[in-house]
Amino acid sequence: MAEVKPEEISHPPMEQLQGFEYCIDSNPPWGEAIILGFQHYILALGTAVMIPTVLVPMMGGDDGDRVRVVQTLLFVTGINTLLQSLFGTRLPTVIGGSYAFVIPIMAIIQDPSLSGIPDGHERFLETMKAIQGALIVSSSIQIILGYSQLWGIFSSPVGMTPVVALLGFGLFERGFPVVGRCVEIGLPMLILFVVLSQYLKNIQIKEIPILERFSLFICVALVWAYAQILTSGGAYKNSAEVTQNNCRTDRANLISSAPWIKIPYPLQWGAPTFNAGQSFGIVSAVLVSLVESTASYKAAARLASATPPPAHILSRGIGWQGIGILLDGLFGTGTGSTVSVENVGLLGSTRIGSRRVIQISAGFMIFFSMLGKFGALFASIPFTIFAAVYCVLFGLVAAVGLSFLQFTNMNSMRNLFIVGVSIFLGLSVPEYFFRYTMAAHRGPAHTKAGWFNDYINTIFSSPPTVGLMVAVFLDNTLEVKQAGMDRGMPWWQRFRTFKGDSRNEEFYRLPFNLNRFFPPA
Repeated sequence: MAEVKPEEISHPPMEQLQGFEYCIDSNPPWGEAIILGFQHYILALGTAVMIPTVLVPMMGGDDGDRVRVVQTLLFVTGINTLLQSLFGTRLPTVIGGSYAFVIPIMAIIQDPSLSGIPDGHERFLETMKAIQGALIVSSSIQIILGYSQLWGIFSSPVGMTPVVALLGFGLFERGFPVVGRCVEIGLPMLILFVVLSQYLKNIQIKEIPILERFSLFICVALVWAYAQILTSGGAYKNSAEVTQNNCRTDRANLISSAPWIKIPYPLQWGAPTFNAGQSFGIVSAVLVSLVESTASYKAAARLASATPPPAHILSRGIGWQGIGILLDGLFGTGTGSTVSVENVGLLGSTRIGSRRVIQISAGFMIFFSMLGKFGALFASIPFTIFAAVYCVLFGLVAAVGLSFLQFTNMNSMRNLFIVGVSIFLGLSVPEYFFRYTMAAHRGPAHTKAGWFNDYINTIFSSPPTVGLMVAVFLDNTLEVKQAGMDRGMPWWQRFRTFKGDSRNEEFYRLPFNLNRFFPPA
């Protein structure tokens, strides 16, 4: 048997992923960039439609209110994405609606002073104004943590790996469990997306790998048309209500309810109202959003072939994200914002990490949010189709998190213990909170202090946040002095500061020569 040489099985650590034709500061031709940007817009619709679909009826709103909230959320998503890509981290990330805010927002919806209002539309408006006030107040947390430079430092690659990995793994409930609600649409979408983006990725037209880069657009168009045929052909005429809601293309009732032209504007629902207890509850979601966004920026940097963002850049991004939540409150999106994990995954699927593509997608969001009928047409895509894509993209983001282990010693039992326990508890603890809530219709924390309940139930329902707490604690208390090399600190140290690596200037400098006025700290 031939002897295997060490160099034949060695895979040296690589700071930048291979196979990306366009990285953060390089741009595809305009035609390709526009289609790629439209793909990111289509993908962002899933969350932009789902959150208002869940919350607005609980607030007492009708289909018209739901459409306006969807339009507003998309409009502000476009603005926040542009601000973040221009002045924040400058990474190619979409800043969209966050599910982390759902728990404290539901607590506001169930507040007796609001839920007791008999008229549905009036209850919707008063609840929306209460949510706006809570978002405006709580946004100050991210603004202060960001611009004061108090945020942005992870302990080591060992401590960071579980957080980024759980960003993808922790979203498994939005994957195949949703696909299973309409298998005849979800499963073909999942299989087709994998085949086109991976097995047929080398098929080229005019030297462009068209199936790899535009597989999402092609798959959504084909499966959406297939779902329309099933709906028009009466395939679900006698099906259960839950099946019709997840499979039919005409159940969203968005197109008929949407105005032709409607431009969202600040305070469109009225003057916000402020309540200290409600604001404290939303703060917990702001902290969760902060953790999840930080992990997303780490993943996006790797998928954009950029260096890990230094602490100064992360802090700058968190500050602008706080301004984004402030805009959520002023416009009335019904939820706060965070980095869209699915759009981060799409960077890897297309192998295009260009900043310009994301800025173009932000333009689509703003444009179609004002043209109500056209935006509602795309927003009527069944959520099952998005869930099928999530199965791939969330998994890809999780794998990017695990890739940081290449800079550590994974023959160290210390590191194996930290990574394994952090990931397991990051999945197990939120699952306990989820099952408890489903069974008891309230979270495990149910004291007389509502804001405290929101804190505990929100924070421990977030896999990345639980993973962060466990990983950082263990990584900074277990054999710290002896494990510097094993933790990957020699590699990590030079990315802690802006001037630690010369490439940071290329990737993260502000446009319009603004670094003269806002030099990196």
